Amino acid sequence: MKNSKSTKKSANKKQSNPSKFSWGWAKHFVSHVLWSNRTWIGKAGVILASILVLLTTSAFGVGQWYRNKHADEPLILGATFIPNYAEFFELDAKETLEAMINDLGFKRFRLVTYWKDYEPVEDEYDFTNLDWQVDMVEEAGGEIALTLGLRQPRWPECHGPEWAMEKPIEQWSADLNEYMGVVIDRYKDRDVIIEYQLENEYFLSVFGECPDFSRERLVNEFNYVKEKDPTRPIVVSRSNNATPSWPIGEPRADVVGASIYKRVWDRTVTKRYFEYPYPAWFYAFLAGATELTTDRNTVIHELQTEAWLPDGISMKDAPLEEMYNTFGPDDVGPRIKYGVDTGIRNIDLWGMEWWYHLKVNRDAPEIWDNAKEALKEYR
Repeated sequence: MKNSKSTKKSANKKQSNPSKFSWGWAKHFVSHVLWSNRTWIGKAGVILASILVLLTTSAFGVGQWYRNKHADEPLILGATFIPNYAEFFELDAKETLEAMINDLGFKRFRLVTYWKDYEPVEDEYDFTNLDWQVDMVEEAGGEIALTLGLRQPRWPECHGPEWAMEKPIEQWSADLNEYMGVVIDRYKDRDVIIEYQLENEYFLSVFGECPDFSRERLVNEFNYVKEKDPTRPIVVSRSNNATPSWPIGEPRADVVGASIYKRVWDRTVTKRYFEYPYPAWFYAFLAGATELTTDRNTVIHELQTEAWLPDGISMKDAPLEEMYNTFGPDDVGPRIKYGVDTGIRNIDLWGMEWWYHLKVNRDAPEIWDNAKEALKEYR
């Protein structure tokens, strides 16, 4: 019997050894391999790597939370439309917008209100060109995000009239508010206008030709627009890509705007084509962190679906191969999917005037046709 018990105890002891050995091996690996045998530089590297893993895991978790929370909300794919850009390509602007509505099926549009176009002479307004855009979207049963402010989409970013920009900032800022007030009064009774976007990537001082980036002016404009029309939400975007949607400081917008560019020509450092390495969940994290800290949701008001060329090469007549370096027919579906994978449910695409130019003027309809099929999938 003693031998039997002894054998049993021995067997039990052997069965328990593997777990002890595994734990001991792990402790030995951490204490000796990862730590004790390393120089101070090696230890600093271990600490840094651990912090990076922790931050990445946390960010991914916030992104997953955001995507899951909004997963059942309707997906809205819209577009920015700028008649000046269509005319740059020698297109008929009305025909271009009509094709975006009837052929591509867009119902949501971000429309611009360039100050220089609608008040070219002080106190003389002509909104004929904006009226037909609003009418056309309204007749199609669509909705409009109306941009306001000095800085609005497309180069040179700031679109002030010469008569105003010659004045000191205090004067032209007051003139700008007066102009925005005229725009708001003209369209605020139109239900097709669902929101305003105030300024565009306001703090992005390294891009564009703009005279002022003061937070004070942005806050002043926000308060003015809110006073003129307290019924509609105001979208504010601060910068692009790396910090597109973390609303630090005032004004506290109703909705946060983000722009996302994937592949561009880097004019600053590398002087070559460059792809931003951010995965889609990175933007889900930024949107989730924004919502957790400010209780504000995020929209993508500019998802890159257009080529970005080196300086000196025109979008109008550049070789197709050159343009397709940053966005081509094969990129359409994946790029839209990338936007959808962020979990952000309101996404405005960018560059449809260029698509239509390729289709009509360059006998290259592939981007337009591929987009038409991709958009059908998400509708």
